[in-house]
Amino acid sequence: MYSIVNLYSDKIGEISRFLSNFYNSDNLHIENELKWEKKYDNSIELADIIGTFIDNNDKYKINMWISMDEGLFINVTDSNADSIIKYLYERYPY
Repeated sequence: MYSIVNLYSDKIGEISRFLSNFYNSDNLHIENELKWEKKYDNSIELADIIGTFIDNNDKYKINMWISMDEGLFINVTDSNADSIIKYLYERYPY
């Protein structure tokens, strides 16, 4: 089972800017400028992108949704990000 991160924006270029910052890469190219999805084999890796998203969400017009269980997506917001990260480390302790 893998976890999924979906990023959505209604502003062209926002997701690319965010991901370029996250991956520290100037040459990042994504096919769809308004939606991005990545599947993670290790669910703990979600904590990094969630933390970066929340720390910088005032700079980008982006929405983040994550899935750790098939068919269930959670919208990541300022009010639930810390709880989600704590839950990740409780659910996947190794």
